[in-house]
Amino acid sequence: MADSEPAAAPEFQVGEKRGFPEDDTEDTLSKRPKVDDDHENGHPAQPEAEETEKAEDDGNDGPPEDGGFAEMMKHGLIEVDVGITKYISEHEGFSGILKERYSDFVVHEINKEGKIVNLDNLSIPPDVEETPEVSEQPDGPDVLTEEQKTQLGALQLFKNKEENVSIEVLEDSKEKRTQIHKSIKTQFPGLETKTEDKDGHKFIVAYHAGGKKALAAPRKHFWPKNRGSFCHFVLYKENKDTMDAINLLSKFIRLKPNLFSYMGTKDKRAITVQEIAVLKVTAERLGHLNKCLMNLKLGNFSYKNHPLKLGELQGNHFTIVLRNITGSDDQVNQAMTSLRETGFINYYGMQRFGTTAVPTFKVGKAILKNDWNEVVDLILMPRPGAEKEFLVRCREEWAKSRDPEAALKKLPNKRCVEGQLLRGLSMFGKKNIVQAFGLIPRNNRLMYIHSYQSVLWNTMVSRRIDAFGLKPVEGDLVLRGTAAHVLSAEEAATHSIHDIVMPLPGFDVIYPTHHVGSGYREMLEADGLDIDNMRHKIKDYSLAGAYRRVVIRPSKVSWEVIQYDDPRVSLVHTDVEKLENKAAPVFKTEGKYRALRMEFSLPSSTYATMAIREVLKLDTSIKKQTQLNTTWFN
Repeated sequence: MADSEPAAAPEFQVGEKRGFPEDDTEDTLSKRPKVDDDHENGHPAQPEAEETEKAEDDGNDGPPEDGGFAEMMKHGLIEVDVGITKYISEHEGFSGILKERYSDFVVHEINKEGKIVNLDNLSIPPDVEETPEVSEQPDGPDVLTEEQKTQLGALQLFKNKEENVSIEVLEDSKEKRTQIHKSIKTQFPGLETKTEDKDGHKFIVAYHAGGKKALAAPRKHFWPKNRGSFCHFVLYKENKDTMDAINLLSKFIRLKPNLFSYMGTKDKRAITVQEIAVLKVTAERLGHLNKCLMNLKLGNFSYKNHPLKLGELQGNHFTIVLRNITGSDDQVNQAMTSLRETGFINYYGMQRFGTTAVPTFKVGKAILKNDWNEVVDLILMPRPGAEKEFLVRCREEWAKSRDPEAALKKLPNKRCVEGQLLRGLSMFGKKNIVQAFGLIPRNNRLMYIHSYQSVLWNTMVSRRIDAFGLKPVEGDLVLRGTAAHVLSAEEAATHSIHDIVMPLPGFDVIYPTHHVGSGYREMLEADGLDIDNMRHKIKDYSLAGAYRRVVIRPSKVSWEVIQYDDPRVSLVHTDVEKLENKAAPVFKTEGKYRALRMEFSLPSSTYATMAIREVLKLDTSIKKQTQLNTTWFN
């Protein structure tokens, strides 16, 4: 198995950015998180040198041009380093290549109603009948005639050629004028009024608050009350991550990216389909972007009264092609049958722990120990392995001078984690590291400590499987509602491994009462941490903990072994190809190459790579895949 774009962290995780608390924009750490099912994203846990606003992808579908990444991976992590050591199936493993093309990895979101999200309609919905809404009737008698109301309604909806409507005050008095002003503003929101003298007569003049600018771009200033405030649409994207896509959309329609909402982020190196919502932008305006954007397509437009929220989705449906498989048909069928019937260990995948010689969980441990000098050194000091030249120069400068401003000058882009930390040190001084570290976006800061939690969870689950296999035992934990319950021997006999959960360490969880549970205390003590005191003096870094299922069984599992001759040909029929009435790929009964095409659905909080790992029984780390696939670097 290999990723054909080894120059970046492999992005084959279940893409849900609410995944675990680090990607939560709210303070989930202090809110007693009980179940991890809606708090994990599988998004790459590697913020170093990761720009917060990335440049456009060049679309390159091949390996890097130099061996820098291969050199860096000599110092990278392998699965055993992060506690991933066990399999639960009995079939013989085999090899295959994952993501030889980004189109080999297709992800469709499963929305909160349980429906797989597809792009299958590019039409613009008919506009609602825009009738002026009267939110309240004016006090006292209605002083407007029906003809005046018609004129004002047309003005409100920009349907008349004039820029205003003048109403003569026949019975001129201050009280009468006040009644007319109030009546217009009450019945026709968006209109303003003023009093004018014309040839000795008083007139109330109604006009749009936006003036001529409103007339030039009426949709920007007027939104019908009987239309939902949010335009929901399905976003299809290729080889681009969710935030890159949203930044691009916001640039084209000149809106701030934070007006867009979504239920989770999706992989970059993939074809993905997900729902997006944006505040007060018409479907027509969004649909126009289909004419000018590459590798993005928008459709299935509708208007609703609510945005989308991170974590609302039920999961993701995957269509994955593993090319050049070596397993026989029997091996493949045994592996996939086991995946369907038993599932896989719900490990946190390798992308959670970073790709460089300094794993993110080491930074997390230093934060939890309050060792802030160590935090700075881990992020900024030189490290083995190849890196971008500007980062090497920045680290060398920091090691030599400890001057944050001098080191910052070595960075062409200051928005990477190193740049943000150096800027903080420059602003607050080297003795105020906590404040300086606070300049790094909160999600990135929390990612470090959740990476540490994840290593402990992986390690403890491996011990649990090693000790008891797939049999529930006395002392295991199950969930009852949102709280954990310790099983008795009698209760254990009535449960399956799919019911068992293990805790991520924190101040608001309980631990298994069998001997594996004591391993949490041992690991934390070995790292200089106290399991009985997981509250940090800085609230953001206090760990409440959570529960996570030990084994996950995918749903809607299907597979076929296909053969093909041309490695450049797509083996998946995409939503856009279906919309364009392009023929589905035809598979041969014989061919130069064999591939395994599989489909399955996973809940949020799970990593697709860990499912594939169970099928292939191969280490999914980039380091191991680099060693297995050295041809990518030639």
